[in-house]
Amino acid sequence: MAEANAYEPRMKTLYREKIRAKLNEQFKFANPMMTPKLEKIVVNIGLGDAVNDRKVIDKAVEELARIAGQKPVINKARKSIANFKLREGMPIGVKVTLRKDRMYEFLDRLITVALPRVRDFRGLNAKSFDGKGNFAMGLKEHIVFPEIDYDSVDKIRGMDIIVCTTASNDDEARALLKEFNFPFRK
Repeated sequence: MAEANAYEPRMKTLYREKIRAKLNEQFKFANPMMTPKLEKIVVNIGLGDAVNDRKVIDKAVEELARIAGQKPVINKARKSIANFKLREGMPIGVKVTLRKDRMYEFLDRLITVALPRVRDFRGLNAKSFDGKGNFAMGLKEHIVFPEIDYDSVDKIRGMDIIVCTTASNDDEARALLKEFNFPFRK
């Protein structure tokens, strides 16, 4: 019987064939299901200037969809803040949650293409874990992704990228991400 999905992302194959065994050997898990793995990647763009101009949201949705490969969700304000001219329900950001194959594809592009294109890049902070095995990082420019045409960009936006793992602590998550060749600072 032919396999339904013959194509598998490079990072997923790397995890299945090498990383899982290496982590089991390093941490001596009692059960192979305890081995940490990637759960999801959340990419978020906050848009404070969307309060004044609705077109900002549409452009950000288009650009994030191009980067992530799926349609983003529009985040709305939960409560009104008069100082920021913000009303409850106004759009203030866009986010996308990537899982399974799209997550591995995004991770591959992030590590091999986008991060090396960041200006003055000295590595990721290895302390940006939350204590439960999740890693958060920020990019100041979304134009480091090759899917974004620099000439069609109206404004350079930053983005937050959160990598969620099934690791029970930061050491296991750090070891997992190091095996995926995350460029942590020395």
